Amino acid sequence: MHRRSLLAGVAALAASRPAVAQAQWSPDRPVRIIVPFAAGGGTDLTARVVAEALTNRLGQPVLVENRPGAGGNIGAEAVARATPDGLTLLLTTSSTHATNPALYRNLPFHPLRDFAPISQVAFVPNLLVVRPDLPTRSLAELVALAKARPGTLNFGNAGSGSSQHIAAAVLAARTGIEITHVSYRGGAPAVTDLLGGKIDAIATPLVEVIEHVRANRLRALAVTTARRSGLLPEVPTIGETIPGYEVALWNGLFAPAGTPPAAVRRIAAEVAAALRTDAVRAKIAEQGSDPVGSDPETFAAFVAAEIPKWAELVRLSDARVE
Repeated sequence: MHRRSLLAGVAALAASRPAVAQAQWSPDRPVRIIVPFAAGGGTDLTARVVAEALTNRLGQPVLVENRPGAGGNIGAEAVARATPDGLTLLLTTSSTHATNPALYRNLPFHPLRDFAPISQVAFVPNLLVVRPDLPTRSLAELVALAKARPGTLNFGNAGSGSSQHIAAAVLAARTGIEITHVSYRGGAPAVTDLLGGKIDAIATPLVEVIEHVRANRLRALAVTTARRSGLLPEVPTIGETIPGYEVALWNGLFAPAGTPPAAVRRIAAEVAAALRTDAVRAKIAEQGSDPVGSDPETFAAFVAAEIPKWAELVRLSDARVE
């Protein structure tokens, strides 16, 4: 009996070793977070908050690398093809992992099979803004102007099929207006052209334009989410004028498929812990976003449910990729 108990104890100890090793995973080199959009945009700014927090928690530098283009597909594909060692991550939005599957016939990656979901980071409201010299002070006035000048209002976006594109296209579909979509390699250059008067409007993550709104360089008309933003409570939702309208962007962190579960769980735990701290929550909230911080299983289920939801938005908007 003693020998049998001893052998059972040894077997139990051996079985427990992989779990101990998993719990102790740590990066042995700097970690890259690839952002598939231009520097200075909302996703980039969120990625830098996450990178700073993870640098402190993982004991290695966490660097942000921007790889914009093709609606986020270039950067996303780079991560899907990267070595699955926990050292290359993707911080992206619903554009690459929920919208693009419905937009691109030959997507260079599969949003579920080619990635290991780590954690949802935040929900991100888009803010519909116009250049201040446009004669519109409400969404209703913008719709009336678009109907009076069909096809002449230029709406910028961060790329074909981006949340900005979908938000504007759904707005056009729901109101029967005709607008011209102007695509950029990210939200930041689109905002730059809006400030320069080269385009008329954009529905972009709030963080990219809130300071311009506060300085009266841009005029805010509405938010695309179901609820008003706590940063701009006086700005109505689009749904208050167009019942049922909602385009809710999100961002999250992924690794290449095949990344060791220990790495995925460690990074997810550190992201969630960081998003529970007052300092990091404040930085995310300053961007107008609602921090989340979910475990890998919850995030995987969320992404799977978002794909058909955004496919319906794409269908409604009749958005096309050139």
